[in-house]
Amino acid sequence: MVRNVAPLLPELETEDFYLLSGVEQGMRFSEWVQREKLPTFSGLTPEEVEYRLERCLKRGLIEKKTIQYEGYTLQFEGYDALALRALVERDTIGEFGSPLGVGKESDVYEVRSYKPLALKYHREGYTNFREVNKERDYTSDRDHVSWLYTARKAAEREHEILEELFPDVSVPRPIDQNRHAIVMAKMDGVELSRAKLESEQVPGVLDLLLSELSRAYELGYVHADMSEYNVFVGEEGVTVFDWPQAVPTDHPNAEEFLERDLENLVGYFRRKYPGDAPECDARDLAGSIREGSFETVRA
Repeated sequence: MVRNVAPLLPELETEDFYLLSGVEQGMRFSEWVQREKLPTFSGLTPEEVEYRLERCLKRGLIEKKTIQYEGYTLQFEGYDALALRALVERDTIGEFGSPLGVGKESDVYEVRSYKPLALKYHREGYTNFREVNKERDYTSDRDHVSWLYTARKAAEREHEILEELFPDVSVPRPIDQNRHAIVMAKMDGVELSRAKLESEQVPGVLDLLLSELSRAYELGYVHADMSEYNVFVGEEGVTVFDWPQAVPTDHPNAEEFLERDLENLVGYFRRKYPGDAPECDARDLAGSIREGSFETVRA
């Protein structure tokens, strides 16, 4: 898990952010930014760069490496600090709370403004960069792609999709986005994988989920990574989250992804609730969703 940088924000100075932003700018061209180029990228004098480098190194916001030249790169903590400062300056976030969830490709925290919200930092590409770069469409047109670019594009894409789907599809309400961070409404309920549904609830919850995927398809998207780990179940219904890998319905593999999503959902309900889950075939469901004729699978 990447360290929470919120407690560091009060002690960071404006020039520290100039330095971090300068490293960020340099990483557009190479993973390690030459020290000699940092004054140009940051707008600081060489003497100020030296002082700010020491401050940011001490706080674990950047990393130093010397091979053919002395180079610097952002740690995720440094990128988090840049995004968090921007969101605070916009008054999107007023308070920072506890972790809500930690995964391989994201960290989620509770934050506050006028109400409790959720802040999601995308982590795509940081530890499994080559795999993510190969699989995600939003990195396919770049010659030089860093984990920083991959995470930012994932956040931009997810925020864009949430804006297109909400409120017609039950997804988290998007609030704001900067770099690799998204602020969204905090979800109520519990993750489907940890929920314990009563027998009479099982058909209804599955039906709700299939209806949400059907509406998303009507609006032009297939989730493409559907599982029991990206669904929340609560008193108000279900919420489908984690959309950065979603594909448009005219994508060459959209039909394959739709069937896989449905197989994952139906298979999960059959495994966890044998005898309670309705009998339905993923391929038939996919066909009815594509044709716009999906109605219900309630027993």
